[in-house]
Amino acid sequence: MELITASELRTKLVNREQVIIIDVREQWEYEEIQLHPTTKNYPLGNLPMSLEQLSDLKDTSFVVCCRTGVRSNQAQKYLMKNGFNKVINLVGGLESYMIE
Repeated sequence: MELITASELRTKLVNREQVIIIDVREQWEYEEIQLHPTTKNYPLGNLPMSLEQLSDLKDTSFVVCCRTGVRSNQAQKYLMKNGFNKVINLVGGLESYMIE
């Protein structure tokens, strides 16, 4: 399973690399704080119902994140089982990103 650290993700964003970020926290958590303005919210519990909406990402590299990295790890496994080939998990989640 592919991972990305907070500092690696921050570097990509600072360098204006195109990075697709999917936040799997609950909507209320997402509304409180987002990692980046382009981040999209698909709560972990809703992923089964969101697969069709995400289908255009099946062969695209994208980062999944949550607060600590636990839910995004589950999301990564679930998405990969459902044909998403390039899912990258943010190690330590938003907590690690906000600390740096």
